[in-house]
Amino acid sequence: MQHIIDRFVSYVTIDTESDPNSSTTPSTHKQFDLANKLVDELKAIGMTEVTIDQYSYVMATLPSNIDTDVPTIGFVSHFDTTPDFTGKDVKPQIVTNYDGGDIILNKEQNIVLSPNYFKDLLLYRGQTLITTNGLTLLGADDKAGITEIMTAMEYLIQHPEIKHGKIRVCFTPDEEIGRGADLFDVKQFGADWAYTMDGSQIGELEYENFNAAGVKITFKGKSVHPGYAKGKMINSMLIANDFINELPKGETPQETKGYEGFFHVTQLQGSIEETKLELIIRDHDMKLFKQRKAMVEKITAKFNKKFAKQFGEDIVVTTITDQYYNMKEKVVPVMYIVDLAEKAMKSLGIKPLIKPIRGGTDGCRLSYMGLPCPNIFAGGHNFHGKYEYVPVESMQKAVDVIVKIAELTATTDFSKKKEKKGKKSNKKK
Repeated sequence: MQHIIDRFVSYVTIDTESDPNSSTTPSTHKQFDLANKLVDELKAIGMTEVTIDQYSYVMATLPSNIDTDVPTIGFVSHFDTTPDFTGKDVKPQIVTNYDGGDIILNKEQNIVLSPNYFKDLLLYRGQTLITTNGLTLLGADDKAGITEIMTAMEYLIQHPEIKHGKIRVCFTPDEEIGRGADLFDVKQFGADWAYTMDGSQIGELEYENFNAAGVKITFKGKSVHPGYAKGKMINSMLIANDFINELPKGETPQETKGYEGFFHVTQLQGSIEETKLELIIRDHDMKLFKQRKAMVEKITAKFNKKFAKQFGEDIVVTTITDQYYNMKEKVVPVMYIVDLAEKAMKSLGIKPLIKPIRGGTDGCRLSYMGLPCPNIFAGGHNFHGKYEYVPVESMQKAVDVIVKIAELTATTDFSKKKEKKGKKSNKKK
């Protein structure tokens, strides 16, 4: 396991924070620092067709070592870290033989990772944990996934007795700001399907995610002297507050779980004359997703009607932009690719945790681009903050799952599964 620890630490100590305000790809040039390192490492372990393009997408091939024709599969992870919390000067701490108690992340600032609050820690008694030092995130999202893919490819190269077909890998930029799949060349990648190694705790296997939209709303106001404002002033900040209060109570991230959707206010900034509000809409069900968008438009129309005479034009300007959709629609027709991952986990003694993603991954975008792409655990917890940690044993298990999927792909008769899919499609017609 030391090999995994050393590899992971070498990745997370490179700052790759992405920037949502940048118009370039990658959004930050420093992402090339890790991307170029990965290129060198892929070549060093014996991968072929190693490429990096001008946008920092890294691709490579592990050639088939069998004579029979089997599907080409892929594994994908992203190397950027979220701009929500700093990823600069990451100094990982290694906790061996975790005893189930509090972990002091930073003594000077009294920052403690405690199972009293993060109960999942108790799942990993006796294991080796990698944590932050309390001042940065860790970057297991998704440098754990990169570590696992790289280690699995190295293992397969070193163990040619394990039979497998052609395998493609890709490491991408800017996933954390929703642009990781923007310039992904699916045709060049050339896989029949792929898996993102971008989930959380051990056992996670996901092929459903939110339908997602972003909303930007501008509220207009009128500023006059407050002493003489009656019937004249329109305070855009108060209008924005009233707008938020029109949204359904109890349908926020902190009050929902599972398949429940939500409205989430992410930014509010304003003055009397102009206020800008940003929120996101999420729902697994497409019908409910559309209803949520329609609700925002209905509230907008209501406010504009209310102030039409006083203001003379629309006081609320709303723009709704779809961001991604539920990959379930694209994965269910090839459900055998999920079954394959589930079989791999079970054969390794891992209990599959099949559940919907309360978010999105590159995989959901890629699925709509023609590359069905379920999501598999990478092992980390508490992403995007100072309490992030990853058990090394979970990363090793993820490596084992990748290897087993490769092995099973080489020995599974997919012709019957594709034939079964075809019969189902004909029935629908």
